Amino acid sequence: MTIVRISDDVLALACGADAVAAAFAEVGCTVERVSSWGMHWLEPLVEIDGIGWGPVKPGDVAAILCGTSDKAIGSIADHPFIARQKRLTFARAGRTRPLNLDDYAATGGWAGLNRARALTPVTIIAEVTQSGLRGRGGAGFPAGVKWRTVAAAPGARKYIVCNADEGDSGTFADRILMEGDPFALIEGMAIAAHAVGAQAGTIYVRSEYPHAIAKLNAAIDLAAAIIAPFRLEVRVGAGAYVCGEETALLNSLEGKRGEVRTKPPLPAIEGLFGCPTAVNNVLTIAAVSHIMRPGGGDLYASLGTGRSRGTMPIQLAGNIRHGGLFEAPFGLTLYELIHDIGGGTATGRPVKAVQVGGPLGAYIHPRDFALPFDYEAYAAADALIGHGGITVFDDSVDMGAMARFAMQFCAIESCGKCTPCRIGSTRGVELIDRIRSTPRQADITLLEDLCETLKDASLCALGGFTPYPVLSALKHWPGDFGR
Repeated sequence: MTIVRISDDVLALACGADAVAAAFAEVGCTVERVSSWGMHWLEPLVEIDGIGWGPVKPGDVAAILCGTSDKAIGSIADHPFIARQKRLTFARAGRTRPLNLDDYAATGGWAGLNRARALTPVTIIAEVTQSGLRGRGGAGFPAGVKWRTVAAAPGARKYIVCNADEGDSGTFADRILMEGDPFALIEGMAIAAHAVGAQAGTIYVRSEYPHAIAKLNAAIDLAAAIIAPFRLEVRVGAGAYVCGEETALLNSLEGKRGEVRTKPPLPAIEGLFGCPTAVNNVLTIAAVSHIMRPGGGDLYASLGTGRSRGTMPIQLAGNIRHGGLFEAPFGLTLYELIHDIGGGTATGRPVKAVQVGGPLGAYIHPRDFALPFDYEAYAAADALIGHGGITVFDDSVDMGAMARFAMQFCAIESCGKCTPCRIGSTRGVELIDRIRSTPRQADITLLEDLCETLKDASLCALGGFTPYPVLSALKHWPGDFGR
């Protein structure tokens, strides 16, 4: 009997994967719903005996089964987009059924947790520190340092919180992992809890991810006995962008308004319900399940460049021919990512700008595409890696309008607690409108000064990072501001 494997990732579903699966089932095939390979431009992607076809429609089924389809892409594992990657966090992508415990165990699942339980918390934290793992949520803070702080903090109760409030435009790695490999996140949470001394954990997921929420809840039920006595739950956010900031997230979990807390105290000292709390991103925690496997930490540390160790799940989005998830060690250039891997723009027009790091990331000009993908290189270039999202724009984009959007986005999403973010963003929209209508150097200087105030005086990254897209657009494309 022919076994057909089709993703049940939400992107595949949006492209018609259920109808394709039903068409194969109608002709007697056994259909397995698996995680996504991350090659989004080929969804729905069908796999039979390792060979792929895509994008597939129900009408293509007969031709695929009789070997005459022109949508064959050959061996999926050998496809250039997959073969060029170094997948650690997404090693199971496309290969396993998301809620199948046997599939997970057969691919190394629980090995990290089993090993961690035989080690002391001090040893676990030391291994995570030595691996070089840094927070994949945007800040790039060393995970081991955060864990060590929580472990050393006094308190009868401690918590581990996973920030799955993936709100940046052009980012989807968290969603793919939660929908496709939820046990990896659960295993990482259990390891983190053991390391810091937490008795309970929470995965905070944005409400816009119903498929991920359902997968996580089902996976927690299936894994409850394995991770016991650690208790884990999913909490659903209400969609506020600012709740991606860790202290606003904690306020939301406590039933309060989602607004930023002043620091200190740090959440590692006084977090959820006033207790020491480790707040980590989905990709950070999922990487731990690999790092704690025998030899995993050494392999992780051997990859990357400088202080940016391991791999980064990079998300290629926007106007790009081959959009999807590409996991690789740090160090690739933007030119390689956009042209060699992403295939250039989907429209075939020249690339005008690339935004890295979500809606608050800097816009990077093509002349700077030799920039290597690592934290320090981007910081030196006044840019951000953020969550690893790359959004491509062709030469039809109006960069003045994009700068205005950044200020408007900040004004809409501001929690309102600090004056620079709350009022400065609104004044920024007005200033950009004035500049684009009647360019005057005095207004441009005022906009630059406003951006510096936002950078230096905002309580969190929402106001602090909004100047990156504004100033980079103003610097590289002054003509789009009427200058």
